[in-house]
Order: sequence, then structure tokens, then C-alpha cells
Amino acid sequence: MPYSGLSSFGTAFLSKFECSQMPHPLLEHVTFVDTPGVLSGEKQRTQRSYDFTGVTSWFAAKCDLILLLFDPHKLDISDEFKRVIGSLRGHDDKIRIVLNKADQVDAQQMRVYGALLWSLGKVLNTPEVMRVYIGSFNDKPIRETAAGPLGMELFQKEQDDLLSDLNDIPKKACDRRINEFVKRARAAKVHAHIISHLKKEMPALMGKAKAQQKLLDGLDQQFAKVQKELHLPPGDFPSVEEYRELLSAYNFDRFEKLRPKMVQGVDDMLAYDIPDLLKKFRNPYD
Repeated sequence: MPYSGLSSFGTAFLSKFECSQMPHPLLEHVTFVDTPGVLSGEKQRTQRSYDFTGVTSWFAAKCDLILLLFDPHKLDISDEFKRVIGSLRGHDDKIRIVLNKADQVDAQQMRVYGALLWSLGKVLNTPEVMRVYIGSFNDKPIRETAAGPLGMELFQKEQDDLLSDLNDIPKKACDRRINEFVKRARAAKVHAHIISHLKKEMPALMGKAKAQQKLLDGLDQQFAKVQKELHLPPGDFPSVEEYRELLSAYNFDRFEKLRPKMVQGVDDMLAYDIPDLLKKFRNPYD
């Protein structure tokens, strides 16, 4: 089951988790997850009975698009909302901002758009500019007196763009999964080269413990050697500190030797199989 991992948040969360089905072509390949409203003001003192930020982070890691909805009359970002946005770090490419109920303010008051971006800039802490959709996304007719003719045209274009973004989810999901697979394959290749290099640097007989400690202490230099020798991208290498901590639990002398055929197999997969796989994918909404 796709939601079985949520059992770790306990019955307090599961008792509030509900699902519903509706007959719509868009929902044949897309599932929407609607989170409860974020608490603000005095309500923030009311403790939830489950880890709300943890649940949000769980869904963020598995979803393909994240919509943050804002009301033009409530642009303040509460402490809980800050924690929720903080839990989305690492998924910046999935985030879209929706300024809803924009027909409730006139053109002059639409300066809230700038205020929203300013507020979000302090919380998101990312150099990338988030896409913001402006409109009135509900089943009620748009207030033309407030929006004006230009606003009506803008709202319609924004709605079309948002629907187009939603229709692209299957394609983006496929690209993201393949990119993640490629990233792991390249990391595995670098890992194999590092392990092989460290094994070669170990002495044959005496002073193995001392030699291993020296390699651990100068691990950044060993990374540089491997990178320069094999012309590997520096961005494919792991964090030196994290890698050093993991390596400290192993005996370098027992590491496996590098198997060139396996490494070549990874290179062939990245060069030929992955591009062929991408060509075969078809967006069900096209």
C-alpha cells in the first residue's frame, strides 16, 4: 500500500487520515493530498496529537508537486507554517505558490503579491524564485468588479498555467525518478572507485591500522586523487565527514577489488539504456 509508511505516526494521525474518490479524468493518474490548515495566532498553543511537520515531510519526499496556498488577507507566516516550510527543504523544485481568492482585493491591493514573495524569501532560503499562481481557484464566479477586465484575463491565464502544471505531473514524476536513479548510479560508481583506491593504498603486511587511520585523516586528499586520476565529476563525491564516519567502522584491507566490467556496465546503462527509456515514456494527458 502506498500509505503504509504513515503507520509510524501512530493511531492519533491514522484516525484523522481520510481518503475519497471522485470520477474525473485528471484523477486517473494523479492523487491530491490536502493537509489540514496550518495553525496561527493563539491556536498555535494547541498541541496537535501527532507530528504534523513529520507527516508533511513524509508526503513531501514522495509527492511530485507541492502547492502552498495563501489567502491575500492572511499573509503572515506563523511559527507552525515556518516549521512546515522548513520540512520541505530539499524539494524546492516541487514547490508552487498559489495566491487564492485574489478577486477579493482590487488592483491596488494586489501589492500583497510583493509582500508574499518577501515573506517567503525569508523562510524558504533558496536562490530560486518560486512560481506564484494568482487567481480565485474555486467553483464560484470571479468577482469582475474587483478583478477588472485585465484581472479576469490574468486569472484565466493563471488557471490554465496551473492546470498545465498539473497535467505535466506524470512526465515530471518520471523525469525525477530517472534523475534520482542516475544520481544513485553515479554515486555507486564513485563509491566503488574510492573503496578500490583505499584498498590499494593499504600496506601488504605491517602497520595496517596506522595506515588506515592516516587515510581516514586525509580522506579529502584521497578524494582529490581519485577525482583527478579518473576524471570524475566532483559533484558526484559524497560528504567527506559523513563518509569518514561510515568508513571508520570497516577494515580497508577487506574491501573488494574493483570489477571493471561492472563499472563499464553502469557507464553503458547511463549512456544508452537511460536515454532509450526516456524516449519510451508517454504522458497519459497528452
